[in-house]
Amino acid sequence: MNNKVQLFENQPVRHEWDAEKEEWLFSVVDVVGVLIEQPDYDAARKYWKVLKGRLKEEGSELVTNCYQLKMKSLKDGKGYLTDVMTTEQILRLVQSIPSKKAEPFKLWLGNSELATNCHQLGMSVTMMGWGEWNFLMDGMRQGDIETTSRDIIRPRRAR
Repeated sequence: MNNKVQLFENQPVRHEWDAEKEEWLFSVVDVVGVLIEQPDYDAARKYWKVLKGRLKEEGSELVTNCYQLKMKSLKDGKGYLTDVMTTEQILRLVQSIPSKKAEPFKLWLGNSELATNCHQLGMSVTMMGWGEWNFLMDGMRQGDIETTSRDIIRPRRAR
């Protein structure tokens, strides 16, 4: 249980890095709370419970592929099993919830992915605020990295 918390517009979103699969796992209830603009964890949990039931009835793969991971509670600090999804699954979930926060959240999520890829390259990334990033490149020179079409930063190949 090595989960971290990032803030999206002052609302916490718990997430954990899965080193084996090399992807972030996000707390579904935290994401739902952000999208429905509900800081109360219990209200967000109830909304997710109803939505999850509806998605199951529709045969959605989103719910089928959702699994649980023990994460620290924001209330009492104890570990509880929590529904988690990958970044790709979270993006699909965002489409299922009508929200004016959907687009800003997707941008924030994309910046989180960008930060992850920078971290794997040995660069430290500090979040300065919503969508603003300060890249501190440890030993990197201009031209040492490139951005692919999927916004993944990779070391430039030797020529």
